[in-house]
Formats: sequence, C-alpha cells, structure tokens
Amino acid sequence: MNPPMTGAEAARTPDSGVRAAPLPTGVVALLDGLGAVALLTRDAVHAALRRAPEWRTIAEQLEQVGWRSLSIVNLTAFFTGMVLALQLGTYMARFGAKMFVSRIVGMALVRELGPVLTALMIGGRVGAGITAELGTMAVTDQIDAIRALGASPIRNLVVPRLIAVLVMLPVLTIIGDLVGILGGLLLSVTELNVSGEFYVNSLVQVLYLRDVFSGIGKSFFFAYFIGIIACLNGLHVTGGADGVGRATTRTVVAASITVLISDFFLTKLFLLS
Repeated sequence: MNPPMTGAEAARTPDSGVRAAPLPTGVVALLDGLGAVALLTRDAVHAALRRAPEWRTIAEQLEQVGWRSLSIVNLTAFFTGMVLALQLGTYMARFGAKMFVSRIVGMALVRELGPVLTALMIGGRVGAGITAELGTMAVTDQIDAIRALGASPIRNLVVPRLIAVLVMLPVLTIIGDLVGILGGLLLSVTELNVSGEFYVNSLVQVLYLRDVFSGIGKSFFFAYFIGIIACLNGLHVTGGADGVGRATTRTVVAASITVLISDFFLTKLFLLS
C-alpha cells in the first residue's frame, strides 16, 4: 500500500474524486441577478422603514412617472381598444354577435392588455430614464459623493423612485383601461352601428370587481419589477457613456421580458383564487 501523498506532491496530483459540473454561464448570471435584486430590495425596505425619504423628492418622481407618462399610456390604450373592437366586431358580425363586442374588449383590456401594455410603456420610458439617470450619477462619481457625505444612496435615490412606480403604475393602468374601453366604444358606435348605451350595459353585465382587481393586482408586481431592475442596473453602471447606454438597453429588455413572463404566472394565480 502506497503511503499518502502530502505537501507539493499532493498538490500536483489530480483529484480522483467526482467534481460537480460547472453551471452554464446564463444560469450563473441569472442567479447573480436574482441575488442582487433580493439584496437591493432588502436595503430599500430597510431604508424606507428606518427613515422615510423627503416628500418633495417623492412628489417629483410621482410627476415624472405618472403625469409625464399619461399621454403615451392613453394613446396606446385608446388605439388598442379601437383595434380590438374593429377586429373582433368584424369577425363577430359573421355570426350576428357584433353587438357583444364590448364584453370581449372590456375583459381583454381590464384583465390582460391594460396592465401589460401600460407596464411595457412604463418600462420603456420610465425604466430606461431611471437607469440612465442613476447610471450617469454612477459614472460621474456622484453616488460615491453621496456616500462620502454620510447620506444613503438607497434612501435618497432608489426608494423615491420605487415608491413612485409602485403608486403610479396601478393608477395609469386604471386610466388606460378606461381610455381603451372608450376607444372601443367610439369605434363600435361609428363603424359597427352599436349604440353606446348597449355597449356599456353589455360590458357591465359580465365585468366583475374581481376582474378589475386582477388587473390592478398585476400592476403592483409589474411596478416592482420595473423599478427594482431599473435602479439595480443604474447603480452598477461602469464604463462611462457607453456603459450607460448598455445598461439602459438591458433595463428595457429585462423589464419587458420579466413583465411578459410574470404575467403568465400571475394570471394562473389570480384564476386559481
């Protein structure tokens, strides 16, 4: 029996044991991202509970996220409602059921299209803006300057933006739902010869509060995903202006994919409940 090897001899000898195969690069990147999101969420909640940010800062972000996004959300919802009414009404006319077009348009907007399209618009506009703003501060050492002054970048930069997105996205979703239904009403009256009174009454008969709450509930999750992804990418920007551009692109792509994937699981969850 050979004696056990020690020292440099043992270090040079390959290990005969079974080693675990390394994880794919994509999986490692995904796990790193999830861990970073969890840590930033923990820090943001801790900072918000320990000492709330200034209301003036939150008000500025509410205006940026809500008021300045209202036009693009309404425009998207209005023409989506009109397209839905036109397509469905034309198809349902073959079966003599075009007068019930409001039921499908309303349910589709309230439960699915309203929250998802609003989240995609906010993710593209607000999410990219947050990442660009924080990323510019990161590459110009402004975030390090905040830390040097003894202040918290999480409390002063991240928390107000998260609160603004969490508050305004559900509000914009409700407004978008109403505008989309109004767009469907306008087209139904002008193109499908459906009376406005019948359009509204037919929709009210099938639309329940649980349908409305389902769409609004999704918007809170979408708001969290958009806000946390945008802030995370903005805080970790490196490489100057080119790095800011790459981070902005990552935010839009990641937020859009997260919204679409989470929508499926949230739909399953709300249907089960």
